[in-house]
Amino acid sequence: MKKKSKLKVLRKSATGLVKNLPMMGGVILIISLIKTFVPSESIASLFSGNPLADTIVGSLLGSVLAGNTMNSYIIGREMLESGISLFAATAFLVAWVTVGFVQIPAESKTLGRRFALVRNGLSMVLAVAVSLATVWISGGVN
Repeated sequence: MKKKSKLKVLRKSATGLVKNLPMMGGVILIISLIKTFVPSESIASLFSGNPLADTIVGSLLGSVLAGNTMNSYIIGREMLESGISLFAATAFLVAWVTVGFVQIPAESKTLGRRFALVRNGLSMVLAVAVSLATVWISGGVN
């Protein structure tokens, strides 16, 4: 790669990071507020300890609370630090960026109802499968 193109890529990456800093800061502040006012036990009580059930619950939460990819890593780390299983956190991360139940009305209007429902349904099933496979392959059962 030429030196000019490397500098262009580096400049573009730095610009993207700087633009995302306020959003990441906001997510960190919200997580701090949640951790202060909502006990970890309350959040952990949503998860049973059963890998399949935790994966499904994590996928459902990620589907409803869909958002930016960069923020999902911050939230996923906080989930793990709160004692939530790797199955649930992984499912949450995958569903967060691939499934969007909140966006179904807009997606239906733009791309058609059937497409939106099939895409989100398949994405939900695949979020569970990807989570289970990822944890199994990595040997990261905690």
